[in-house]
Amino acid sequence: MTSTPVRLTAAPLRTQDIAAIARRHSLVEVSPEADALIRASRAVIERHAAENRPVYGLTTALGAAVDTPLSGEDLIAYQRRVSFGHAVGFGEALPREAVRAMMAVRIAGMAAGGTGISPAVFEGLVAALNAGLHPVVPSLGSLGAADLAPLAHMTLGLLGHGQAEYGGETMPAAEALERAGLKPLDIHAKDGHAIIVANSLSVAQACLALEDIERAFEWSLRAVALNLEAFRANVSSLDDSAMAARPAFGQRAVAARLRELLSGSTLFKEGAARRIQDPLSYRCVPQVWGALRHAIDEARAATEIELASSGDNPVVLAGEDRIVSHGNFDMTAFVLSWERLSQALAHAAAGIANRTIKLMSPAVAGLPRFLAANGQNRMGFAILQKPVSAMEAEIRFLASPISLTPIAVSDWVEDQSSMAPAVIAKVNQIVERFRYLVAMELISAAYAAEIRGVADRLGRGADEAYRTVRERVAPLEEDRELGCDVASIAAMIAQSCS
Repeated sequence: MTSTPVRLTAAPLRTQDIAAIARRHSLVEVSPEADALIRASRAVIERHAAENRPVYGLTTALGAAVDTPLSGEDLIAYQRRVSFGHAVGFGEALPREAVRAMMAVRIAGMAAGGTGISPAVFEGLVAALNAGLHPVVPSLGSLGAADLAPLAHMTLGLLGHGQAEYGGETMPAAEALERAGLKPLDIHAKDGHAIIVANSLSVAQACLALEDIERAFEWSLRAVALNLEAFRANVSSLDDSAMAARPAFGQRAVAARLRELLSGSTLFKEGAARRIQDPLSYRCVPQVWGALRHAIDEARAATEIELASSGDNPVVLAGEDRIVSHGNFDMTAFVLSWERLSQALAHAAAGIANRTIKLMSPAVAGLPRFLAANGQNRMGFAILQKPVSAMEAEIRFLASPISLTPIAVSDWVEDQSSMAPAVIAKVNQIVERFRYLVAMELISAAYAAEIRGVADRLGRGADEAYRTVRERVAPLEEDRELGCDVASIAAMIAQSCS
């Protein structure tokens, strides 16, 4: 079932538009304004080609071979070779949603008008995406100075080479095109280079990651609220006047959301808290999650700059009748935002791990050790501390920067790059583990609230979280396998924040 179509207009797409196309199969519609931009930039390409002006990737070869002019007879043949020459990806194939997102991001970049793509090639890419035809694209091989290898494999599939997925079945790309009623792309001058000279995989994966992170962020706050109830924490840490005294990024918004989730809670009554001050993993949630909120917003802003722009090199400036070489494909600002987000997630993960383990400590929480309510001859949640610790440690490791420039390539011409695909890939690994941590905090806090005897008088949002957990996971009346319980809640977090 498809959702509302996404229309390419003068207004840029948002990250949620790409997620809708990739995951909910929204169709792409091209407005007359976008079509006019594409045709205007193509006219510039054709004039420069006809006049044999020196233009990188149009009348010259690529990379270190920029000093090699192309003959008029070779302009089109060279563009057909570009995709074969850059198809050096390997590893597991990207999931369907990632390929769809990559196709959508490349279409959005072309619609910005700086690519100079042939209208027929642009229309062919849109038609393939709308038809549900997805080339098989290996996941490894790009260092983030344009995602050349993944986009080359995508192009080969649309040319009828390699493999493609259509109707849930993987087959030779030529057969997939025929079944979909599509013709292979008709590549002309500049087209082969124009398709691949973009960071479309990195931006695509970022758009999908943002949707996942927003869900995990919301559920992590619900887990905090339920834990605050079970711990009988001091909610003075959420006081808005205190937050305003030093309004660090995001903390007032996070505190306000937690007060909303705890609306109606007995924690706000005088004397409800067990301590004047709680451990920092409880007391500093607004600050830590506020920093995470800020990092998410910064990563979204950086991603939407890429969605709205032409990072193509060279860029076609149709209004000036110029084609300009530049470095706008460099993703340093983008990856630094995402590296920051990975570290913000790691800080939050440490808070989750510490709170979850503290719930199991009689000295700290005032509850039975390991929440073993039926006696210390039961395991209770003792073993759950192991994966809690493991997930936090793995997230901390994955948060280490990977974006510092790798070694120079292309005869020392390409001596700076961002490693953008690897940065987004590790953030996705962090998010997967983060969901498991949130799931374990939810499960532990739900049972702790029952042991504490407060499960029937929780704040509104905490109560909703508690009931959601209990719809999927029964109370721990006797030792049992907990892995399935954690997996069930983590899957729920991945699917919905409703």
